[in-house]
Amino acid sequence: MTRAKVGAGRALVVGLGSPDRGDDAVGPTVARRVATLLLTGIQVVEREDPTSLIELWGDRDLAVVVDAVCSDGVPGTLVILETGIGGAPLTEDAWTSTGRGGTHAFGLAEAVELARALHRLPRRLVLIGIEAGGLEHGDPLTAPVNAAVERAVEAVYGILSQTGALPSHRNRGSGTRPARAVQEVDR
Repeated sequence: MTRAKVGAGRALVVGLGSPDRGDDAVGPTVARRVATLLLTGIQVVEREDPTSLIELWGDRDLAVVVDAVCSDGVPGTLVILETGIGGAPLTEDAWTSTGRGGTHAFGLAEAVELARALHRLPRRLVLIGIEAGGLEHGDPLTAPVNAAVERAVEAVYGILSQTGALPSHRNRGSGTRPARAVQEVDR
């Protein structure tokens, strides 16, 4: 099966999580790092509430969501799930089993399936989970999760590149700067 390429400006990167709750801040942390790459045509946002994504991603060709997961796995481990229009539904425990259950009243898997029912899913939705080690209010990222941030940024970049969301970088290294990325924070 050949994947359709994503048009410029139709891609979204979301860092989901609470910035002041230990490893739950990993989504927003990765989003901020992706925003520093100044990728032309890529909108980068931070959100705390998964239900806010339904309107945000509904008209997108591609959405990549980075979030902390709690599945009793090794902290810092990356887990990647994919769905979207025409993709298989996420089971009720899909993100819970990889970790999202319990950190939001309405979880990411539920938001995905509500968006599907409302015909508001992006064509392609990639969920990148990073196994959390601690979620205490006021704590910084734990060392293993902090160490996973760069791998998560590379995973986001790889997904954007593989789908054709990134324009050609022919001028890389020539001193030209790509257009400024859009970053929004919703707290």
